[in-house]
Amino acid sequence: MAQISSTILSGSILLPTTENTSSAGNIWFDGTNVKYSTLGAGTWSAGGALITGRSYMFHNIGTQTATLSAGGQNAPGQITNTEEYNGSSWSAGGAMSRSSTNASQGAGAGTQNAGIAMGGFPTNGNTCTEEYNGSSWSTGGSLITSYRLGGGAGTQNSSLYWTPAGCSETYNGTSWSAGSAQNYGDIFSTGVGTQNAGLKIACNIEEYNGTSWSTANSLITPRREFLGAAGEQISALAYGGCSPGSTCTEKYNGTSWSSQTGLITARLSGTGGGTSSNAIGVGGNTSPSYQSCTEEYNQSLTACTL
Repeated sequence: MAQISSTILSGSILLPTTENTSSAGNIWFDGTNVKYSTLGAGTWSAGGALITGRSYMFHNIGTQTATLSAGGQNAPGQITNTEEYNGSSWSAGGAMSRSSTNASQGAGAGTQNAGIAMGGFPTNGNTCTEEYNGSSWSTGGSLITSYRLGGGAGTQNSSLYWTPAGCSETYNGTSWSAGSAQNYGDIFSTGVGTQNAGLKIACNIEEYNGTSWSTANSLITPRREFLGAAGEQISALAYGGCSPGSTCTEKYNGTSWSSQTGLITARLSGTGGGTSSNAIGVGGNTSPSYQSCTEEYNQSLTACTL
């Protein structure tokens, strides 16, 4: 039970009389006690299946109830179609502008109605940037250097992209400029956060403060292969990854990682989105199968008495 000590109050404090169930950290008076809400254990549950199973999408665009699945890989090759999730089912969105020879293994960021896709195939990468407006894709400013297998974070008009070569670039909605060098060049990385507070998730974990990269504590089970990810730099969720596919889910509090309830279906090279307490895991690969399953991660709120 929480305790309040050495507190002097003057005047009056007006507290709500009912709990706000939308987030943790709320405080209210139920008529008898002052209460506050904390997050309970998180669990994964099945959501609506993708129309087309795929892996290696432009990852982590959107939220749990408004996700974008763009491009990716499906036997026998790459696909340019886009799907939109409304919290229960997927529907077709606008196809990507790029060709089907460079429509996978790139990074993504932003929201369902203002998404961005960066880099990707072929083997030596490409400089392509595309922006999504909720219905169609258009060409944005080109990356400085061709890359694939990198990670991204931020918004459509303020993006961060990092590469396996160890460099990074920042986007202002029109053009890219060179950012600082990473401490490690990681292949198949993913990430969350903003342009000035990014979190790279791979075998090595790094944080970006808008100026430079710093090394952070590793995952309990180090892995790569485009983990699903959600949240922000100080509160992130990482799940899946590793060959031939993992259910492993871990949560980051800005300092260290803790184990969480695992995914229902093991996968690598899927995508994610949302917050660390309300996340989504989409598609992926459990060799040789391309997954169409969607899973939703939710942490319930627990009421405590002060």
